[in-house]
Amino acid sequence: MKPEKIIDVLDNQGRATGEKDWFQGIFGDVTKASAAKQTIVGGITGWGTGFVFTKVGKVAATAVGGSLLLIQIAQHQGYIRINWNRLNKDVETATKHVEMQVDEGFPRLLKQGKKFVKENIFLATGFAGGFLLGIASS
Repeated sequence: MKPEKIIDVLDNQGRATGEKDWFQGIFGDVTKASAAKQTIVGGITGWGTGFVFTKVGKVAATAVGGSLLLIQIAQHQGYIRINWNRLNKDVETATKHVEMQVDEGFPRLLKQGKKFVKENIFLATGFAGGFLLGIASS
């Protein structure tokens, strides 16, 4: 068999095209499942996402806050010198760049999100409810 034929038979993860991975085997295409299954899968994944989101958020907030505190203490004690004018200028430039990127991409992303929610209302509401429960349970 020629190498080109082997590449055609395999998908991008290196599995044969007819094989399913474990996630697809368990859940399949949830968007075509019953309303109850969509709600349950959405709720479970939403809860997991909310729980992890809260834990990661706490760690990230602690790391950022601690870093800022250490930088301020080091700057006040004279260990480091910060050029505040240059920092403010760079922050303004970065803010303008990010705003331009958001203005270009956000409407498209919002449109796709609305379309997904309309087509998969049970999955989306299950996810939203599970997400809120996940945040509350951590």
